[in-house]
Amino acid sequence: MAASTNGDHARILDINVYPTAQKLNARCAEFFTEVQDLTPGKDLEQRLNTDYGPGNPYYQDFCEYILQGLKEGWVAETKLDGDKYRRGKIALPNSKSRFFSITTVYMSSEDVYSGQHHMHPYGEINCVVQIDKTAELKGMQGWQGAGWTSPGPGTHHYPQVRGGALVALFFLPAGRISYMVDPGAPQPHCV
Repeated sequence: MAASTNGDHARILDINVYPTAQKLNARCAEFFTEVQDLTPGKDLEQRLNTDYGPGNPYYQDFCEYILQGLKEGWVAETKLDGDKYRRGKIALPNSKSRFFSITTVYMSSEDVYSGQHHMHPYGEINCVVQIDKTAELKGMQGWQGAGWTSPGPGTHHYPQVRGGALVALFFLPAGRISYMVDPGAPQPHCV
């Protein structure tokens, strides 16, 4: 089953209300100083999984803050398809975030579930935070459990989950995302 095809209507979080969201925002800013000049795509995805995957302090902190944020109610609070598919904007692009946006998407389904089809004009970086240890997010390179996906510039897809619940903590260069793309359009060479 797929979610509706409407665009991004998630509200922007007031991080001043949530100390854990402030910690996440600050930690993301530190992470961005390390990846700001890298181009999303399969090479970056491999590098992130090798150098920044489970066990890395950034990854561990992201997971801790996201799981705490779920308990506090500020992660992915805008319902797109009931409780199983939600989105929330943590921060819009700004100078502290090296002009990445910070967004959370909660997805939960044992069977393959598809979210809103979209395109990444400048690519995307996703930190996969598992709630259920069997949950996986489908990236352009296949299914990913704990770790990272990084679709390249111009790629488009239906985000998909299977095996349980997870949160995709995703970063968009310049905050660019488009819901106005034909699902049948060819993928760019940099998939």
